[in-house]
Order: sequence, then C-alpha cells, then structure tokens
Amino acid sequence: MKPNASPPWRTEVAGTSTVAGVLRAAAQQLAGTSDTARLDAELLMAHALGVSRSDLLLRHMGAISPALLDRFNHLLDRRLRSEPVAYILGYQEFRDLNFAVNAHVLIPRADSETTLQAALDAAPGSARVLDCGTGSGALLLSFLHERPGSSGIGIDASAQALGVAACNCESLGLTGRAQFFVRDWNQPGWAEQLGRFDLILSNPPYVEADAQLDSSVRDFEPAQALFAGPDGLDDYRALIPQLPALLEPGGVAVLEIGATQAGAVTQIATQSGFTVQCHEDLGGRPRALVLRLGLGK
Repeated sequence: MKPNASPPWRTEVAGTSTVAGVLRAAAQQLAGTSDTARLDAELLMAHALGVSRSDLLLRHMGAISPALLDRFNHLLDRRLRSEPVAYILGYQEFRDLNFAVNAHVLIPRADSETTLQAALDAAPGSARVLDCGTGSGALLLSFLHERPGSSGIGIDASAQALGVAACNCESLGLTGRAQFFVRDWNQPGWAEQLGRFDLILSNPPYVEADAQLDSSVRDFEPAQALFAGPDGLDDYRALIPQLPALLEPGGVAVLEIGATQAGAVTQIATQSGFTVQCHEDLGGRPRALVLRLGLGK
C-alpha cells in the first residue's frame, strides 16, 4: 500500500451510503483476520454509534453519515491490525457482567466460566475468597456477585491490572466486599497478613514460552499474564505448594489449566497433599482443577 493511501476496504465502500452496506464490506475484509468477522463489524459499528448491537440491527441499518463512517473506519483499522475487539470496545462480557479491560489485563474468556462454576459448586455459601492473579477481577467479582454473603481479596503482580480490577469492583457495586493488593507469589513473604481463606481462585499464566499464538493474543495481551516457562507449569510449581498454609480447614482451591495440563498439574497438587477433581469446559477439554487437602493435612 502506498504511503497515506486508503485501506483497500475503504475503496470498496466509497459508494456505499448505508450502514448495512458498510457492514457487508467490512465483514468481507475482516474474514481474513477474524473467525467472527460479521459479529466484529457489528460490535464496532454499534460502539461507533453508542448503541447496543441489537439496537443497531433493529434501528440503525439505514443511511450512514460521514462522521459515523469516520468513527467506524478508525475502529475497523485497529481490528484489521488484529487488535482484539474487547480492547477496542474497552470491555468484555463475562458471566453476563461487563468488565472493563485494557492491555494490562487478559481478556476474560468463556472457558474461565468453567473455573467459576467449579468454584461456585465447591465453595460454601458464604466464603472468604483469595484470587491469585486477579487481572480484571473477573473470577473474584463474578463469584462475589453470585454469592452476596462473600468477600474477597484479589492479588496481582501488576499494579496497572489491579487498577482495572478496582474500577470493575466499583462499577459492579461490590466496593467494600473486595480488596486488591500488589503481591507476587514468586517473592518471599507475599502472603503475609492475608490470612486464611475458604476458597482460593487462580487463573495463572500457563502458556508455554514458545507456544504459537494468534497475533491478537501474542501482540496485544500482557505476556506476564500468559507465559510460564518452557512447559507452562512454572507458576503452578511456585503457587500450589504455598496454598495449604492459606486455606481454612475444609477450604478449597480452584485452578484454571491449559487443555493438556491436567495430568502434570494434578501431580504437582498431589505432591502438596491435595486430592484433585477435574472439570471439563463446554468443548470437553480439561479446564479447572478443584483441590482439597487430604485427611490430616
């Protein structure tokens, strides 16, 4: 493309005067970037308009103004460079709640709903919760939202991530029930003064260092929240042996895992005295491990 030239897709819509026509052309271009091209285009157009996607489809498919087209162009250009839709919009839905996200936190994914459900099934009705590597706060805050009598602490090595989590806590009306602290489980003394918990949640980094990732993940999501050594197990090895000292008697830990890691993480957990139960996601892949201390631990 020549410097300052318009992207090819803009040429295709130059004569298009409706939102519907622009969406068709944009979806065709996004087909090479996204498996959800039409959905992406609709979400970006709805964001440019400041309306919901359903409202867009019902009421705003007619004439498009130059100002709206300019706003949409800017958003679409970002998506064509593989930036995730959630970062462009500034939020991601998780468990029917909207969570603010930015480049300092991983985007909450549907797979993690398996982890949350496993925690809801395993933990007592009112629990004191610790979320290790809280990121946007999606796991912790979703649990608290569904268990009004519970409270919790979210820790993360990233102060920027905790800023996002704190904003989500406030927007979801959970202020006073959650606290957030900069802590790194790889550093001595990180758990001091945290106390003990009925439930520990964690979606730690678990991607192998040389894993081949989609560019939307590799180039945009925070590497420190993704990668965990050559086999993706470094953070499990560091965190799991420290969990017994943080659990109340009868407490439970629920850890998210990669689809091929159930055996390896189970071995790490059993060496620390835990019994392990595996939960599969909707695709039938191992996704969450529920850890309980054996008798006498």
